[in-house]
Amino acid sequence: MKPSKTEQRNPRTRGLDRKSTLEILRVLNRQDARVALAVRRELPEIARAVDAIVKSFRKGGRLFYVGAGTSGRLAVLDAAECPPTFGTPPKMVQAIIAGGSRAVRGAVEGAEDSAKNGARDMVNAGLRRGDVVVGLAASGTTPYVLAAMRFANKRGAATIGVTSNPRSPLARAVDIAIAPDTGPEAIAGSTRLKAGTAQKMVLNLLSTASMVRLGRVYENWMIYVALTNQKLRQRGARILEEASGASVSNAQRALRQSQHDLPVALVMLKTGASIRDARRRLQRSGGNVRQALESQRNKQPRATRKGK
Repeated sequence: MKPSKTEQRNPRTRGLDRKSTLEILRVLNRQDARVALAVRRELPEIARAVDAIVKSFRKGGRLFYVGAGTSGRLAVLDAAECPPTFGTPPKMVQAIIAGGSRAVRGAVEGAEDSAKNGARDMVNAGLRRGDVVVGLAASGTTPYVLAAMRFANKRGAATIGVTSNPRSPLARAVDIAIAPDTGPEAIAGSTRLKAGTAQKMVLNLLSTASMVRLGRVYENWMIYVALTNQKLRQRGARILEEASGASVSNAQRALRQSQHDLPVALVMLKTGASIRDARRRLQRSGGNVRQALESQRNKQPRATRKGK
C-alpha cells in the first residue's frame, strides 16, 4: 500500500544531515514557504467553514476542536487564546485532545488509537445539535478523531475536517473538508512541520474570521482584548484612543468609568452614550461593536441624517 503524501520521503531534503546549519535552515524555510500557498488554495472551503461556525455561534452553539498529538496541542492553543483576544466565554471555543490534559505537555502513548475514547470525550463535552466540531489530523486517519467526527455527525453537529491528505477517511467523514496539500515533510513523517504549520494557519483563519464576522473586532482593532495586566491595559488605552479619536485623558476617563470594558468605553466615546446605554446597545447587538455604534446613527431623525 502506497503511503500518504505526508508519510513519503521528500526528494528536496535528502542529505539533510550532511548540510551546514545555514543550509539546513534554508532547506526547511523553502519547504515552509509552500505552506501558505497550500492553505490559500483551500480558502473557499475555509470560508464555508467560517460561515458554518458563525451561524452556530449566532444560535448559541459552540465550536469544538478535536485532535491528537501535535494536532491536539495546536487546537488547545487556538481555543485558549480566544477568550483573552476576543472576549469570548471559555466554553464558546473548546479543545478536546486525545489523552486529556496530560497530553498537552507530553505524549500519551496510544491515546490517538482509541476510537472508544474519541466518542466518549464528545459525550463528556455535552456535544449537541447546532454545535460545530473541527477534527484535525494530518494523515486524516487518526482513529480517535474519526470516532469523534462520526459521533458528531450522529448528534447533528456540523463537522469540519482539517487534514493534509484530501482523500483520507477524515476528509470523507465531514461536511466540509479543508485539505491543504503540504506534500512530503522535510523529515519524513514528521507532520509537526509543514502539516502542523498548515493546521495552525487554518485554525487562525477559522477563529479570527469568525470573530470578525461576529463583531468581536472593530475595523482591525482587537477591541475585546482582556485588560488583565499592565501591558494589555496600555495596549487597550492605545486602541481606544485610535479607534475613538479621543484625547488620552478622555480615553483614560472612559476606561475608568466603564471599569476597563473596552467596547463599552468605545461606544461611550463615539456616541456620547452613558455607561448604562452603551452596555444596553452592546447587549442588543450581541456584542457586535459596529452594530452597537450604528444603532445610534439609525435612531437619528431622517432630516438630521440627510443633512450630514
